[in-house]
Amino acid sequence: MEDVLLVPETGERKRVAFTTPAWEVFVEEFKKVSHIAMPMVVVTVSQNLLRVASMMMVDHLGELSLSGAAIATSLTNVTGFSLLLGMANALETLCGQAYGAKQYQKLGIYTNGAIISLILVCLPVSALWFFMVKVLIFASQDPSIALEAGKYSIWLIPALYAHAILQLLVRYLQTQSLIFPMLLSSTAALCFHIPLKLGNSGGALAIGLSYWLNVILLGLYVKYSSACEKTRISFSKEVIPSMREFFHFAIPSAAMV
Repeated sequence: MEDVLLVPETGERKRVAFTTPAWEVFVEEFKKVSHIAMPMVVVTVSQNLLRVASMMMVDHLGELSLSGAAIATSLTNVTGFSLLLGMANALETLCGQAYGAKQYQKLGIYTNGAIISLILVCLPVSALWFFMVKVLIFASQDPSIALEAGKYSIWLIPALYAHAILQLLVRYLQTQSLIFPMLLSSTAALCFHIPLKLGNSGGALAIGLSYWLNVILLGLYVKYSSACEKTRISFSKEVIPSMREFFHFAIPSAAMV
């Protein structure tokens, strides 16, 4: 018994630390993490490539269109897309707690409340984007560039609402390790992202259409897949209190982003 309780010498301690079972555990855990992480990298890159592809489309229209789209992309990213991305991270916390406690129905309640919350946040952001021309002119931007940026921002408004719902669905599915549906939907949306030949506005509208396609595909999966049977998104009287809880985490999360 005394031999078991003795602390091994330094050399022995090193040999114990790198025994085969410990290495096998590390490899096994690495495989589990990679199984989730690698597809999520593809999902994130696919979603971000949509805006990059639209910028490449607009680039062929001339310097004025490109300048307007570049300014609009920067401003809408700061005032809208990044804001929603940060707030959506709050759902990751709430869903993780509920799923870990095996309160599966709460995942749907939290997600529903978060969707309503972010749609409400989108309303003032949409108003800001709608009047982006006046904001840029007030900031002493060149009127012609401000006009192009304003048009691009207005046509990005549909993408704003889709982006809000999409980020929440991603976190809802990610909590349950349902990665493959997101991989398929994001890849399909990227392949669907085609030029609409509508000038400056076409690039922004194409982003919205691709985002909404992604949302529809994931929404159909959540509604009809047996994998989401226990956690299915539904409306109940608990949704309103869950919105208060969501904002409690969402505001600090958005501030960090």
